Amino acid sequence: MGIALILLLLVLGIQLTGNGYLLKAARGTYLHGNNSATIDDARFFDTNTVGTGSDNWEWPLHQNYNETALTDRLESTLQETNSIAFLAIKNDSIILEQYWNGYSDSSRTNSFSMAKTITTFLAQIAIQKGIFKSWEQKVKDFLPELKGPYSDELELWHLSTMSSGLHWDEHYKNPFSITAKAYYGSDIKELLLSLPIDEEPGKKYNYQSGSPQLLGLALIEATGKSLSELTSEWLWKPLSAKHKATWHTDDNGIEMAFCCFNSNARDFARFGKLMIHHGNWNGQQILDSTFAKKAGKSALSPYYGYSFWVIESNGIEAFYQRGILGQYIITIPAQDLVIVRLGHKRMKDLPDQHTEDVHIIIEEVLKMQNV
Repeated sequence: MGIALILLLLVLGIQLTGNGYLLKAARGTYLHGNNSATIDDARFFDTNTVGTGSDNWEWPLHQNYNETALTDRLESTLQETNSIAFLAIKNDSIILEQYWNGYSDSSRTNSFSMAKTITTFLAQIAIQKGIFKSWEQKVKDFLPELKGPYSDELELWHLSTMSSGLHWDEHYKNPFSITAKAYYGSDIKELLLSLPIDEEPGKKYNYQSGSPQLLGLALIEATGKSLSELTSEWLWKPLSAKHKATWHTDDNGIEMAFCCFNSNARDFARFGKLMIHHGNWNGQQILDSTFAKKAGKSALSPYYGYSFWVIESNGIEAFYQRGILGQYIITIPAQDLVIVRLGHKRMKDLPDQHTEDVHIIIEEVLKMQNV
């Protein structure tokens, strides 16, 4: 009886102090033996479905499909990071594919921050459709509640390039951080609009999950549709995705635009093919080719563009989508190569701001392809 009373008082205290999100966080992590978010945590969230169309295009298999063994260095890296999926696509055909621990080519897992790039894709398509005037349009046109001394100056491109000046301190391990509140909280719009734009936008790079979230909120306001509806209509169906995807939402059905698009390795790889072909998918121009070429180039930071990480590894230029636990869609245009890696953790960050395993993956796959 005493323990039950203590627990009840603890729960009430958490709720009354405005930290109710901690209960959801504990349920999705500590109560299931984890100390942070996981690739399979969709079961603890409300989600919206991203629907597919009738045309479910299948990846062809390369004539050398799975004939080349992983190098020792690559295999040990994938094992060390507890990988669940590894996929390499050469000239639009799957040349290498492996899965581990019961996962398969249809297993749907959390992509974390790879979703930021999807939000940027949607914003670009909104520009092409005339819903947004341009990347230079003011964010206040859609979110007039924005506050802070520089809120009038905030433009859409600032949100994709991580240069918004938003008052946001990006931390993942602190349960009281703004990032944790955004992830586990009940009302992400209310949270974001409570934060000021307190530095001049467009002047410096500062990685913040809040920036693409504002971009997602602007899209929802401009279209009257959810991000999942837009993704289905503008991306998932045109890309002929085979499986439905899901997107984490808050309690109001608003997607986490900065995070948590759930899909599988083969369907994720479609984004890489789209970028390899400068926004064209099997003859249909989905993204403006000029923007597609620009997105994977450095913007205000030498290692970040329009929601893509930009890397040079052993003289090879590439760009990639990245999730916090080592979710990667790596695109190497000069080699017509797309690499997808999914799993439970990643290696350390190096001084160039890229993770050690990204460098290893690129270097070893190129060795295997004799490039």
